[in-house]
Amino acid sequence: MKRKRQLGDLQLAIMRVLWERGEAPAIEVHQALFEERRLAVTTIKTMLRKLEEYGCVEHRTKGRQFIYRPVIAEADVRRSMVADLVTRLFSGDSTALVNHLVRSGEIDPDDLDDLKAMVSSKRMGESK
Repeated sequence: MKRKRQLGDLQLAIMRVLWERGEAPAIEVHQALFEERRLAVTTIKTMLRKLEEYGCVEHRTKGRQFIYRPVIAEADVRRSMVADLVTRLFSGDSTALVNHLVRSGEIDPDDLDDLKAMVSSKRMGESK
């Protein structure tokens, strides 16, 4: 059974830096997030260690530095977190989520055509 990948806000921000760069030492992750977060480098190092314990990242040693890299894919994390959101807020009803996004204006009207095309393509694939 696949483990669910639920990440907190800071964990997700750290993972995004690693997904974007492929790998990075803690100081680079800190620098990438400092403007937005204003956290100490020790906080980033602690979070990276926790992410490693959770099986989300791994490290190699370069001199005295740990170079971290993601071992989970962004798509897997996104899929797991969206599934959790749908379960918790919409009782597992993904249609209710889409209805909410459309009615609340979260989906741009121009994007509705893309959404219709995706639905149509999905239906065509299922009818084969």
